[in-house]
Parts: sequence; structure tokens; C-alpha cells
Amino acid sequence: MTSVCMYFQLHQPFRLRRFWPDDRSGFYRYFDERSNREIFESVARKCYIPTNRALLDSIDEHGGKFRFSLSVTGTLLEQCELWGKEVLEGFRQMAETGAVEFLDETFYHSLSSLYENKTEFIEEIKEHRELMFDLLGVKPQVFRNTELLYNNTIAKIASDLGYRAILTEGADHMLEGRSPNLLYRAKGSGLPIIFRNYKLSDDIGYRFSARWWEGYPLTAEKWALWASGVKEDCVNIFMDYETFGEHQWEETGIFAFLQKLPGEVLKNNLSFSTPLEIVEKYSPVAEIDVGDFSTISWADMERDTSAWLGNDMQRRCFEETKLLEPFVRKTGDPQILRIWKHLLTSDHYYYMCTKWLGDGDVHSYFSVYSTPFDAAVNFMAVVMDFKAQVFRKLSAIA
Repeated sequence: MTSVCMYFQLHQPFRLRRFWPDDRSGFYRYFDERSNREIFESVARKCYIPTNRALLDSIDEHGGKFRFSLSVTGTLLEQCELWGKEVLEGFRQMAETGAVEFLDETFYHSLSSLYENKTEFIEEIKEHRELMFDLLGVKPQVFRNTELLYNNTIAKIASDLGYRAILTEGADHMLEGRSPNLLYRAKGSGLPIIFRNYKLSDDIGYRFSARWWEGYPLTAEKWALWASGVKEDCVNIFMDYETFGEHQWEETGIFAFLQKLPGEVLKNNLSFSTPLEIVEKYSPVAEIDVGDFSTISWADMERDTSAWLGNDMQRRCFEETKLLEPFVRKTGDPQILRIWKHLLTSDHYYYMCTKWLGDGDVHSYFSVYSTPFDAAVNFMAVVMDFKAQVFRKLSAIA
């Protein structure tokens, strides 16, 4: 019986304020407290709270046969603690059901895995692991990196840290004709890899309400029938949690679709499995080799790192923050370290992307800036001011 493996990503960044030097100090010298709270509360009302409720109801309705996984960034969990206790309680209830597997990732949804020095990357994974246990009482055994960024080195680090599998994108140029509906192993570590079936995932995540799409309107019955056509081991459906109520508004019928989907899947001789259960049920069929200079992700048509590092603005900002690391650590100041870590969050670089057409529209949708250039100028203004703060601190302790 083919398994449907559903994974949902939950993330909110701490967005930067429109920076101009003033007498503010600490974290909120750079980050916009009011805007971040307003966005979080809006998304919680439209997505997190009703989706948590809908999924918990489906778990009860199907007696635990409906199973899925969640990956919640540390930055979102921080916002839940500040402004969304009801959202956090929903996650705790899911953890208690035994039907929801929580995954580990980087605490700050950062690009630290792309640094040559992996110290920060490993540190963030451990921070996330500790937070998941402290807040939800779970110890994740499967890893997913920021934006599904993946290469052999990332897999090796995940394996060395004790994870039993890793998730990533079923990118065509990497699979080279092989199916994403099978389990593979990573070169150099042998870590099992679970690949996203991007077509069946994006049918829900992106095309659900697209009237131009030949599959419109998408019903739970129709989607389950498509999934049942897969006669291999697993159909891996990975998408943003905000698909429900935020990207696809309630008026589109997305919550009715979500409510009916588990029952329709089960009717079509399919089962639900979490990522760890996939690893326990199936064996890898081949080795996958993805070098450090061929890193893949689930972003944009290219499925590579270009969503964050595709232009000179992005690369310059990335290099500036990377070069600050040893000086930030030398200060020994927890507040300075926290600010720096939040500057590594991938969203800041995503807003600077200058792609056109469909990918450009997606970047614009998520951005709080009028143009990518505004995003880059604001980020660099923050970094320059922050750098001055770092070196003033070092001078004071010299």
C-alpha cells in the first residue's frame, strides 16, 4: 500500500524595521515589534488556529489513521510565546495525539548551512532541538533544512547529529528521471532522503484556487484519485502551513478540502505515514550525489540557492553578515549574538530577489518592501549600524 507522507512548514521571521538611527537599543533597535506582532496575529487568526483545529478534528475522526508531520521554526515558536499562546497550545495537543511527528531544523530559518564553517549551522540545529523538547516535549528524529536546502555535506551533518532521515525537494535536474516517490540514501553518509513530490504538493499549495488551471476546481476526491495513481512506495506532500487560510483564503474552499482529504485518501487504498514511519517501512533504492556547489532547495523554478543568493545585492549582504561572525562571538554578549542570528534568517535575502514573472510575483507577495532594492538598502543600513555596535563593544572590553 502506497503511503502519503504529509509535511507542513510553519515559519514567521522577525522582520526588520525601516531603519534610521535613533536612541533605541537592543533587539528592537533593528526589528519591528509592532509589525511583527500584527502579522503574526493576522496569520494566527486566518491560518494557524483554524488549521490546528481542523487537523486535530481529522485525527480524532479517523482514529489516528490520519498522520502527518510539522516543522516549526524557532522564530515562530518565539512569536507564539510572545503573542500566540493558543497557537502553541494547539501544537502541544498535536504532540499528545501520537499522530503528528515534529521535525527539527535551524532555529532561525537561516542560511547558515551555506557557510563554509558549519559551527553556526550545528549550533542552530541544537538550539531548535532543545526548544522542541522544552515547549512541546518532543525529540525529533528527522531533519529538514531551511527551505529544504540540501547537499551531501548537509546530509552528513544531520546524520552525525543522530537524525534518521532528511527531507528535500524532488528537483528534476537532480533526480535525472528517477522518481521522487521512493526512498534514497545520501552519498557520504547513507542517510535516507525523502523527496518532495512537487507536482501533487503544488496542486494544493499553489494551484488550488487558480481558475486558469486545467485541474480547477480541485476537490479532495479528485486529488486523492491522482495520488492513488502512484504505485510506488510513498507520495511525499510538502507545503507551507499557510496554504490554509492565508495563501489560499477560506473563501476558496480550502478548509472544506482539508476536512475531506483524509477520508478520501483512505478510501483510495492509500495510508498516511510520517517521515520516520517512511524510513521504517521502506528501504533506499539508490544513492543520491549532490555536491556543495549544486545545492538544491524547494524555491522557484531553479530549485537552487538563487532565491537568496542570486544577485550581487543578496551576495554582498550575505557576506557582510558571515564576516561578522567571529567578532560577534568575541563580544560574548548574548543580545548581540541573538541579533546577529536573526539577521541570518532567509527571508531578509528572499526580499532582495530580482527575478521576474511567476517567481518574482511570489517574492513580492511575501515581501514587506516596495522593491528588492529597498529591501537591500534597509538590510545594509541595519548591518552597518549593527557592525558599529559590535566593534564599540569589542573596544570597551579590550
